[in-house]
Amino acid sequence: MNLTQRPPRSPRVRLGGYVTLPRMLDKCRAEISGTPGEYHYNCPLDQNFFEFTGIDPDTLKAEVAKGLGDGGILAWIMANAPLKHSEWEIAQWSIFRAASVPSDNGRRAFVSEQVAKGGGEAREDISTFFDYLDFDDHVTFGGKA
Repeated sequence: MNLTQRPPRSPRVRLGGYVTLPRMLDKCRAEISGTPGEYHYNCPLDQNFFEFTGIDPDTLKAEVAKGLGDGGILAWIMANAPLKHSEWEIAQWSIFRAASVPSDNGRRAFVSEQVAKGGGEAREDISTFFDYLDFDDHVTFGGKA
């Protein structure tokens, strides 16, 4: 995984019902291989997953370092997460995370500034954090606003 050449998967992509999990695994694998680019494993977005599941980020990173694929990691998470959740709870958490918006003026201003830097000054379609991350990944790797 080389995140200097392409972005991680969208935060909207799900694994086992969890949004952000595939993106987090991409960032973890890139960090392990020394090619994270501008991306950070265990960022605040990732910490939402760790808080919800009770999994320790370093413990998960050690499992990922063993070379397991997404399916193997998901099986490990399901077996080892201290906080067990039903499918509907995972679905509701994912819906909530996908709809999350900047909650204060400082965060809203940051997102607006970043979108403007990317050439998207009048982008009313960028309202959630996931919208912003998808936009930023697109622009960072050569796309146009």
